[in-house]
Amino acid sequence: MTTTTDIVTELCTHPLLLDDMSEGSDRVVSYNPATGEALGAVRLQSKDEYEDAVQRAQLVFREWRMLPAPKRGELVRRIGNAFREQEDELGRLVTMEMGKILPEGIGEVIECIDIADFAVGLSRQLYGLTMPSERPQHRMYEQWHPLGTIGIITAFNFPVAVWAWNAMLAAVCGNTMIWKPSLATPLTAIAMTNVAQRVMREQDIFVPTQGNAEDIFMLIIGTDDQVGETMIADRRLPLISATGSCRMGRHVGTQVAKRLGRSLLELGGNNAIIVTETADIDLVIRGTVFGAVGTAGQRCTSTRRLFCHKSIVDEVSAGMAKAYGTVSVGNPLDASTLVGPLIDQRSVDTMRAAIETALAQGCEVLCGGVDGIDRFASSDGNFVTPTIIRVPAGQTPDITKEETFAPVLYIFEYTTLEEAIALQNDVDQGLSSAVFTDSVRMAERFLSASGSDCGIANVNIGTSGAEIGGAFGGEKDTGGGRESGSDSWKAYMRRQTCTINWGDDLPLAQGIEFG
Repeated sequence: MTTTTDIVTELCTHPLLLDDMSEGSDRVVSYNPATGEALGAVRLQSKDEYEDAVQRAQLVFREWRMLPAPKRGELVRRIGNAFREQEDELGRLVTMEMGKILPEGIGEVIECIDIADFAVGLSRQLYGLTMPSERPQHRMYEQWHPLGTIGIITAFNFPVAVWAWNAMLAAVCGNTMIWKPSLATPLTAIAMTNVAQRVMREQDIFVPTQGNAEDIFMLIIGTDDQVGETMIADRRLPLISATGSCRMGRHVGTQVAKRLGRSLLELGGNNAIIVTETADIDLVIRGTVFGAVGTAGQRCTSTRRLFCHKSIVDEVSAGMAKAYGTVSVGNPLDASTLVGPLIDQRSVDTMRAAIETALAQGCEVLCGGVDGIDRFASSDGNFVTPTIIRVPAGQTPDITKEETFAPVLYIFEYTTLEEAIALQNDVDQGLSSAVFTDSVRMAERFLSASGSDCGIANVNIGTSGAEIGGAFGGEKDTGGGRESGSDSWKAYMRRQTCTINWGDDLPLAQGIEFG
């Protein structure tokens, strides 16, 4: 049987990994949130080491950008295949370090594989436009060039997939990168970087005359003060892609804007489902339960608010409470578990505070609640019971407008679809949204310009999760960034408009005569 030690030893061998797993100011210790077990200790890196990483990435960029994009795609294909070879082990490591159940841990690695496949095809589709010139014997076109060395900052809840969304696309676009992962999940970052760098060391397609091919994928593990602030202020990084809280995003965006750099921000979500009177209730319950309790409510796309038409709100509430009663909470490696732990005790305390605030603001707990948290008080893991809270008719308590990164679901009732859409949109975040309805008119109204103001709008599926083929991201305080599919590759490149005069004359645009 493969043990925790075996997996860490196999996947995470690295100079930064320490034998001594005691706490210290020079290290971060990774703990299993389900058991409290120390998985490994990683040495924190300094500003000097960050400087070395940037210089190495910039050095190899000079030749990497000139390698034809399809050849860059071939190397990304090999990285994706290397992920395939260790799919189960990497997925198990994600589960052990982050706490999501094993099918979700493996699913996250599959997402890395999928985006690598997407990037391979993209490497032959970095299209520019050709446009007619108003001047005779002139040709105009646009082309795209890589930006340089980009910074990637990721959160704990998707410790490998979000990096892959950025890294695989950035690589085929010709960029190099520096990755700063969450200090809650350093081992998965080391494991994924080990795979990518091993592929680059063993290949013979790109052999730079200066620098090392593996330096395309650089990793820096450090604190926000030592590394994070240096990173976002660094003019050598033309793009910072950051995933995290709205508070973090405001700071990152402000600092990067001061140096006129680019930000790709993927921040919080206070996602809602609208249930119309024509909805398939069984479908609603199944879609909402996964959206609300999957990953223990620690997805930026988790369902946090459920707006039900007044004619069915009681039925839906009862059905949801019954479904929650069947949800098993426990060790995420156990095949029978549907909900694993929260990432740390602070998250448990935040959930408790949100429930207490909701009660103080007049709401009613239908299941879970503070008692559901106390149920696991003696456990070594950060377990909680998923909670449903009914909001009084006609009220919108302030707590429901905040994102609590835990399995807390608020149920509201509404009268008209226009009212429900207005309530859904009346929060600072704008990531994911959904409507359940059998009415084409209602669905189209929800998807129209006067409907959902979110970056993601679904019909008869939940808010949680996304396929890599579509651009992922949201509006308002969610940051406005787009990652993964569609034309998100443009965020990692710079556009250049070119005009070629192939004639003997020199006419000016707009018919200007000069001299």
